[in-house]
Amino acid sequence: MPMEWTTLIAAEDLAARLGQEDLVVLDATASLADPEAARAAYHEAHVPGAHHVDLARDLSGPHRPGAGRHPWPEEAHIRGVLGRVGATPAHQVVVYDAGDGALAAARAWFLLRALGHRRVAVLDGGWSRWRALGLPVERAVPAPGATQYEARFDRSRLLDVDDIRAQLASGGVLVDARAAERFRGDVEPIDRRAGHVPGARNRPFVENLRDGRFKPAEELAAEFRALLGAVPTERVAVMCGSGVTACHHLLAMEHAGLGGARLFTGSWSGWIEDPARPIETGA
Repeated sequence: MPMEWTTLIAAEDLAARLGQEDLVVLDATASLADPEAARAAYHEAHVPGAHHVDLARDLSGPHRPGAGRHPWPEEAHIRGVLGRVGATPAHQVVVYDAGDGALAAARAWFLLRALGHRRVAVLDGGWSRWRALGLPVERAVPAPGATQYEARFDRSRLLDVDDIRAQLASGGVLVDARAAERFRGDVEPIDRRAGHVPGARNRPFVENLRDGRFKPAEELAAEFRALLGAVPTERVAVMCGSGVTACHHLLAMEHAGLGGARLFTGSWSGWIEDPARPIETGA
């Protein structure tokens, strides 16, 4: 039977499958402060066979108005990245990173899910758990792949500013994954304006985790249902600072059996590109 993980995979399960022909492993380790440090860390040690994918160069596109700090890439770009790592729509893809909470890995996960790729999962606990368990690592960089990846994004899951306005006006929910102090506007360490989109609700992404791993599915489902009320997940959108951390919520919800939520791709950094757009502060 072919392996199939679609949300999370345990480190022990991945270790048992290393080397199988239908497996592609991606190291999405990222650092906003020092992007080259993330690439250097990959070259020092990584999961055997893993290809490195860069948040800015591989998992984002060029800037355009309203797109925010990490613009959603075009289909041709991400198809090229997947071809370079040897992936096809039939492969089981596993993504991990060395960050606190698998943020860049969750972005890669949703990129593939938006392309219709079902067999993609994030390594639960990431690189930290892999190392803590003493699982194998290597420094050798795998040869580039040469596959053709043909797919198109499900654009209904990718929302822009006008979509978000319409969603909120019609009673839909917008969940902001940033830390509470950034949502309230108490501090803003990255973007030039502080606060949040009027009508948004706050759930920091760290609430999806316990001891560096995702909470059990049943617990996540109860927490998201308490946040969303009776609103169906198809009428839920998620956002963050630039459309990366928000994907953590999409992964957590899918793991909890609450699939179908959508991404505000430009997120906060895209919203504030137009100074005329309203901003709220406070809880």
